[in-house]
Amino acid sequence: MDGKPTINLGLEGIYFMESKICKVDGKAGKLYYYGYDIEALAARSNFEETSYLLLHGELPNVKQLADFSRALSEERNLDDKIIDMIKSVPKETNPMHTLSAAMDLIGAYDKNAEKTADNESTSIRIISKIASVVAAIGSIRATSQYTHPDPKLSHTANFLYMLNGEPKPKEVVKLADTMFLLHAEHSSNASTFSGIVTISTLSDIYSAVVSAINTLKGPLHGGADEAALKMITGGIGKDPDKYIDGIISSGNRIMGFGHRVYKTYDPRAVIIKEQLKAAIGDSDSRVKEIAETAFGIEEATIKRTGQKGIWPNVDFFSGPVYSYVGIEPELFTPVFALSRAPGWCSHIMEYLKDNRLIRPTVYYTGETGRPYKEINSR
Repeated sequence: MDGKPTINLGLEGIYFMESKICKVDGKAGKLYYYGYDIEALAARSNFEETSYLLLHGELPNVKQLADFSRALSEERNLDDKIIDMIKSVPKETNPMHTLSAAMDLIGAYDKNAEKTADNESTSIRIISKIASVVAAIGSIRATSQYTHPDPKLSHTANFLYMLNGEPKPKEVVKLADTMFLLHAEHSSNASTFSGIVTISTLSDIYSAVVSAINTLKGPLHGGADEAALKMITGGIGKDPDKYIDGIISSGNRIMGFGHRVYKTYDPRAVIIKEQLKAAIGDSDSRVKEIAETAFGIEEATIKRTGQKGIWPNVDFFSGPVYSYVGIEPELFTPVFALSRAPGWCSHIMEYLKDNRLIRPTVYYTGETGRPYKEINSR
């Protein structure tokens, strides 16, 4: 090759495969899972049905969904070794470290982990157990106790039960379930790509998901909702316009705004905002205060950034919703992980159908032919 090649930092704009799983239309502000728009799924589906869709490419019939839900339920409980490991981790440890270690350990104990022909069953175990691990991390951090799963509850209802030690009202479960569904898939984001890179080496699916978890941990990916909530709560009782002007003038980012793909309002944020508005009428004063502050900050920010194509993304309203549901901020990113598990597994299995080791090329700009000097003469 003559001359310097085009360098696409962050691999932006680079296509590395074809996929039927998810379409993100950044210009129109649309999101599709296997051709179904996210608005229809959020209004009429649920996380379990959507997980089936992501793993199989089609919505299930009544029997298929019942079998799938039963399979998820049967995999919920965690081995004592996993619980002991979670209890042994210092409480100040980032929960994402604990989640990564726990899922790696679960893979180590799974005798079928290396059987790629059984990746669909393994994916069901991962989707089920990652939710139980996150609930266990939260419960053990708060009370030092592990709550055993309830097989009679749905996936989301059981997660909230294991996390809090008591059942949550149906409307709270529904709101959390919608959040999980909205976060379940988003094409070739950083964590999904990380999982695909790992599986391209013909590693096992647990290792690929652990790679995705570790990638999600970064604040530029999975930690943005916690940062957005911190910014929102910092604005409680303040004039939104002055507060936002202060953030901008100080050179700081307005968290929860802007997206690498969406150049209009994130469709997931639209859904979350409307459901949050409907929910806060029955909430306590603290959550209502957070939500109303968020609405004020949103309006003030859009006036300044909307014409630049910088709009609210899914992270902006996630924090207030999770606060309403009863999830602590340090668990926001682990909850993101349990939500995204179906998408990760779907992409991993799709890539394996026509696998090729991912090995990008780096353009070298360093020196060559440097003389080696013995250590005493350096």
